[in-house]
Amino acid sequence: MSNKIAFVTGATGLLGSNLCRALVEQGWEVKGLVRSIDKAKRFLGNSGIEFIQGDIEDVSAFAEALSGVDVVFHTAAFFREYYQPGNHWEKMKRINVDATIELFRAAEARGVARAVFTSSSGVIQAHPQIAATETASYSEFSEKNLYFQTKVLAEQEIYKLLETSKMDVVMILPGWMMGPHDAAPTSAGQLVLDLLTGKLPGVIDGGASLADARDVASAMVSAAQRGVRGERYIVAGKLTTMKDIALGLQDVSGVKVPNFVLPDWMALSLAWCLETWAGLTGGVNSMPLTGIQTLLQKANLSSIKAERELGATFRPLRDTLKDTVSWYQTQGYL
Repeated sequence: MSNKIAFVTGATGLLGSNLCRALVEQGWEVKGLVRSIDKAKRFLGNSGIEFIQGDIEDVSAFAEALSGVDVVFHTAAFFREYYQPGNHWEKMKRINVDATIELFRAAEARGVARAVFTSSSGVIQAHPQIAATETASYSEFSEKNLYFQTKVLAEQEIYKLLETSKMDVVMILPGWMMGPHDAAPTSAGQLVLDLLTGKLPGVIDGGASLADARDVASAMVSAAQRGVRGERYIVAGKLTTMKDIALGLQDVSGVKVPNFVLPDWMALSLAWCLETWAGLTGGVNSMPLTGIQTLLQKANLSSIKAERELGATFRPLRDTLKDTVSWYQTQGYL
């Protein structure tokens, strides 16, 4: 599929940057939407990507760059700040729901035939014992986790859009992502850094279906070619506990990592105290309450549909941790 043109939103993010690299490797021309050209040059400088400066909140300002594009990959979302104290609902809905539909309408108006949307596996009602599939109901927990709630709303708006639009939209529901090129960093990247620098007292008795961002990126490229219009694909890897991550980090780094498992009541109490303190001082909470509640759910997910229809594969946890630590070391984070 050489000489196809891709437009990637959130191109400097964990998923977006790995997606840009995967597309270039497979012969695509890539336009990457970035808020900061300087940051883009720092982290994606020699990758052959054309940087489009813009903000997803103002689609009209960059809409002309969508002309001539074959596929829009929408990875940009507002989520990091949500895990800190404060009410971010209006901004989250504006970016994650309204701007998503504006982007797809603008893309279709300029002849784009296909879009791959990054939803979240957090919209799926999951349980620790049985791996949930795409047929599960929407998560009850999304009423608490407002980021997940915006993804539920975005999916519902996309279904409405597809009733009148000729454009194809395929939805990817990633698990909790980790991997190299996590510049922000995301909550997963911050966990790696905090564990390696001894900033956490232990780990919680939680976990998530963890996927390497490079494997999610690969599935997204495949979805552009093989995904079925209007279908959702969970790309989430297997359920991985916090203790698995801590011990894995210790193994690949040689650094003694705290792997004492905090009881749930202690983890939630500590998170609540830190949240309150961060709210009062304007600081950053290293154990965000909603993040802790999400991980205590131990959402177990099945990626069998993505494996069968998109050829999705998942590398071993050790490889992900090793490459993540190595990237942070070379970039001066550690």
